[in-house]
Amino acid sequence: MSSKIRKGDSVIVLSGRDKGRRGTVLKVLAAERQVIVEGVNRVKKHTRPNPQSNTPGGIIEKEMPLPMGKVQLWNPSTKKGGRVGFKTLADGKKVRIFKSNGEMIDV
Repeated sequence: MSSKIRKGDSVIVLSGRDKGRRGTVLKVLAAERQVIVEGVNRVKKHTRPNPQSNTPGGIIEKEMPLPMGKVQLWNPSTKKGGRVGFKTLADGKKVRIFKSNGEMIDV
């Protein structure tokens, strides 16, 4: 399966309270069409202590998933987000390209 956004990609958030923030994709939840981006959409979660697994209670901050439609791949040459397409090379390899300038993302 070829996804337009993959783990390790640099993305920019298009809408919501974190609009304009950039981060790296930590995890792609393909079934839910969501991504978890480092440092974006952080929430405070209250956890109870669990003496059996020796975990303390308290308030932890964690990243929550964002819909894939709210993020766009960061294009370093144009310094803004870019739409992604696919292209098949002469040797039959399928690569991602930016639609704005045709630049290959993964070589």
